Amino acid sequence: MAMDSQSMMEIPYKNQGIPIYRVCASGQTPHPAIILIHEVWGLTDHIKDVAGRFCEAGFEVIAPDLLAGTDVAKHAKPELQRVLFDPVERPKHQVEIRAMMTPLGAPDFAPTVIDKLQACFSYLKTEPSVTKIGVVGFCFGGTYSFGLAANQSELAAAVPFYGHGEHWLEDVSKINCPVMAFYGQRDESLNEHIPVIKQALAGAGKDFKYKIYKDAGHAFFNDTNPLTYNKPAADDAWKLTLEFLNQNLNQA
Repeated sequence: MAMDSQSMMEIPYKNQGIPIYRVCASGQTPHPAIILIHEVWGLTDHIKDVAGRFCEAGFEVIAPDLLAGTDVAKHAKPELQRVLFDPVERPKHQVEIRAMMTPLGAPDFAPTVIDKLQACFSYLKTEPSVTKIGVVGFCFGGTYSFGLAANQSELAAAVPFYGHGEHWLEDVSKINCPVMAFYGQRDESLNEHIPVIKQALAGAGKDFKYKIYKDAGHAFFNDTNPLTYNKPAADDAWKLTLEFLNQNLNQA
């Protein structure tokens, strides 16, 4: 697809709607679509750039701003993204980081995010030319890529980058789509959960593949953060992601 359609818009959701960035708007030719879920920093220029890359690879993409209007968004400042992975600077910003992260654990937060993602899925389903729908997410978005897979039976593929799949262990039996996950070897606190996720999905008979990149850490795909970006890992994960999505979204 040519990236000739890109815009911010709002899709219906209860009383407030959901802001989304949309690229490769639906035409007459049948094609697959992707819900692209941002990191905890929200709908940044980096995520919009990734959406454009998927567009150029042949997918329609909607990237919702799932944090719009939340307390998380009030505290997710760009400077925090820079210091979060800096061992010298991070301790100086603990109060701000805690203020940003605390709302993520509120009892109604996860159900609301899943509800919004379901609205995004329903929106794409209304487009006659959209064939299959997948989800790709990073960090926060990786966690909720697992979550959407566990809550939307018609989803055709899920690609979580460094997401917390263990948050959805009680729901893995409901996953109907193949899952391909990516992790960085240095992301030790996250990686310790991989065996549990693998065992749960295998026990439920689910198609789960993953790859751990040596010398890479959390957020290794984000090329706007020099403290985390790992080009060899990012390039390989991108190649494998496109192969996986084409296999599962472009086949009849």
